[in-house]
Amino acid sequence: MTTPGRNEPQTLQEAHALVSARRPKREANLETWLKFHQANARAYQAASDVDRWHHHELKYWVGYEERKAREVAAQIQKEKSQAS
Repeated sequence: MTTPGRNEPQTLQEAHALVSARRPKREANLETWLKFHQANARAYQAASDVDRWHHHELKYWVGYEERKAREVAAQIQKEKSQAS
């Protein structure tokens, strides 16, 4: 359950549900995927601060989403440099 006035997940289950619900279509552009992974990292981080029972698993997901965001950012940069 989310805290009133906040849209951040409070549990691992809520974070997973949020991530699943906002997943872009496969053909979405890289900027959309970058924003998706960055937002996921923030959501898992917010939940890790509250759901202490799943803290370590949530931290894993924070790291995973941060890595995915870095990979997408690198791909965006590569495409920009190839277009120049």
